[in-house]
Amino acid sequence: MAHRFQRLTRPACRNLKEGEKITEHGITAARTSTGDLRYSINIMVDGQRIHRVVGRESEGVTRERAEHAIEVHRTKAREGRLDLPKGRKHHRSFAEMAKDYLERIEHNPKDGKNLERKRLHFDQRLIPFFKSQRPDKLTDFAIANYSRARLKEGAKPATVNRELATLSHFLNRALEWKWITTRPKIQKGEEVPKQIVILDAAAKRALYDAAVADQDPYLWLFTVIALGTGMRHGEIVRVRWEHIQFDQKRIHLPRAKAGTREQPIPTDLATTLRKEWDQLGQPEGWLFPTSRADAKSDHRQTMAQQFRRAVIRAGLNPAKVTPHVLRHTAITELVKAGVDIPTIQKVSGHKTVEMVLRYTHLSDEHVDQAVAHLDNAFSGTVTPELHEAKKEAG
Repeated sequence: MAHRFQRLTRPACRNLKEGEKITEHGITAARTSTGDLRYSINIMVDGQRIHRVVGRESEGVTRERAEHAIEVHRTKAREGRLDLPKGRKHHRSFAEMAKDYLERIEHNPKDGKNLERKRLHFDQRLIPFFKSQRPDKLTDFAIANYSRARLKEGAKPATVNRELATLSHFLNRALEWKWITTRPKIQKGEEVPKQIVILDAAAKRALYDAAVADQDPYLWLFTVIALGTGMRHGEIVRVRWEHIQFDQKRIHLPRAKAGTREQPIPTDLATTLRKEWDQLGQPEGWLFPTSRADAKSDHRQTMAQQFRRAVIRAGLNPAKVTPHVLRHTAITELVKAGVDIPTIQKVSGHKTVEMVLRYTHLSDEHVDQAVAHLDNAFSGTVTPELHEAKKEAG
């Protein structure tokens, strides 16, 4: 519907003097120092301010052209609202969608884990940076700017990568839930690998004894599974008794990090688990159930607090020895035993061979023994006397 202009009329525009201007219905006509008439628009569309110079009268621009420019912007906004959920008039901003995302995974843990860390990333970093931007309009360039800004502030590459991982999960879920139709690529930066901590035989024994002595009756079981398989913390607490195949020495993991897989277990661990199962009356259900009334799941979500108690009781450093250290220890022992990398990958459940190769530098003794076999290729072929003789002959 066309506007009726009472101030921004053609006669009024012709009578404007240098430096004067008239504004009406989002259109401004201003007389420049050269005597030309410049048209600009300043409107709000879907909560966004659009301020553009349309052009000059000497270029053939008229008030009607400025009206057309406004209609073009509003038409684009209407087209952009075609995929909005029913009942919504505007696209959600980054902050609004992030809030909805956090609420959804809080009420449905299957949609995401590490909620507190994600909430911290959004509240302190991601929302203050992206603010009112639309998630469906985020670009690779905008995300690269975020990374550069964080690094300039002094954040470590590993820290920025964790924040980008949260952003990536948010966009993946938004795409899955049809909140957005496309998502940008997220390029993570290179980071210095962390030092891999492993336990020697004495430390493992001390930790096991401390776990057995802990007031939590499930801690020793968590510890022997971690040391005997190298499974991830989250994978262990989600094991059910019916998932354990004692004779086949396998644990079925329907929700492993790299997808569903069969976890091989050593004979001694299979025997230990069967004895525990028999003593408990051959139950079904979780190995690590929870009795908390306010729990969001029937099984434990973490054993970190109990594990820390055992680490301290064993005389180890809780700042360095975490549940993941048991995974590092188990995988490193496989490397030192000379097990081939593809087999280790099957046991560890890593997505790629490259991730397993991180552990090979820890087995220097094993590498030295392997390289020692090359001595046979040079044994007796060159001697100082023969080399010296050749030198004199020359």
